[in-house]
Amino acid sequence: MSHERLHKSDGTTLIDWIIQTTAELPVDAVGLWQIIPEARTEFGLEGDELIDCVERTISALLDCGAKPVRGGVGTDHDWIEQFQYGTHKDEIVEKIINEWFGWGLGNPTAGGLWFALPELFG
Repeated sequence: MSHERLHKSDGTTLIDWIIQTTAELPVDAVGLWQIIPEARTEFGLEGDELIDCVERTISALLDCGAKPVRGGVGTDHDWIEQFQYGTHKDEIVEKIINEWFGWGLGNPTAGGLWFALPELFG
């Protein structure tokens, strides 16, 4: 991105917001439905800037050890790992972004994809 955006509500830089997002992982999973709308609303991102932000955030979550998961409703698990995105970070990010493109880059729902540490779903 050409310049660092600031969060409209609290003045946090985008990179600090990404770090804060990863800090949630030991407590709870982080959903795409949280990431994308906040990047749009609070940072005013759209188009390539929004895509870059989502890629950076997913990459940071994966760097912290998070895995793509979906809710385990109807099972004995809170979260179920989603293996269809691959095993390597770049592959996972690319497949998730391509899936998002398939939705027309819309805002996902809470029932969609999340990122969780293995200790939360293992």
